[in-house]
Amino acid sequence: MFHKEGFKIITITFIVIIALFLVVDKYVSIDWLQYLLFATLAVFLFLILQFFRNPKRNTVLNDTTVVSPVDGKVVVIEEVFEPEFFNEKRLQISVFMSPINVHVTRYPIGGKVAYSKYHPGKYLVAWHPKASTENERTTVVVENSNYGKVLFRQIAGALAKRIVNYAEVDQDVVQGSDQGFIKFGSRVDLYLPLDTNIKVKLNDKVRGGESIIAQN
Repeated sequence: MFHKEGFKIITITFIVIIALFLVVDKYVSIDWLQYLLFATLAVFLFLILQFFRNPKRNTVLNDTTVVSPVDGKVVVIEEVFEPEFFNEKRLQISVFMSPINVHVTRYPIGGKVAYSKYHPGKYLVAWHPKASTENERTTVVVENSNYGKVLFRQIAGALAKRIVNYAEVDQDVVQGSDQGFIKFGSRVDLYLPLDTNIKVKLNDKVRGGESIIAQN
């Protein structure tokens, strides 16, 4: 199953790959070179298909838990000042996605969207300390009865050139459902209340919609 954001790219890639296969078959007569080019094209197609995959996730709906919004590795757990929406200290948990991770972004909690904003910006590497405030990004805040308002931020990386955000203010959303997509390497930051009981450690691998980041 593939994400809808990849349909156009996958279709174009298929057409180009087929055309190149025919060109190689017709004009390259050296067997080993022909096999090498065929293999290269097949690997390229595989990478594109892998990047836009959208596997089904079994989210256990629970207002007492915060699930990871994305697949990747936990790279930040710290108390920080959040200046865009809260203007106060929050617990920041950041998940870094490599190009081989699933890049679907999912809602970490269910509730009502209180804030959704896109920010143009730079394309620093996603793990750079200033990426949260200087890179292209979107900020979404969801409010529910247990955690109040929870902010999460999609951040473009050095390779990511497009962030897709479906969240609209006053929209009712379901925990683990599709919130957006980030193309080609990125990171997502979560900002939780200071008294939140965090369930992950640095360098933990997490799965979007399934891994529990916090539970109160």
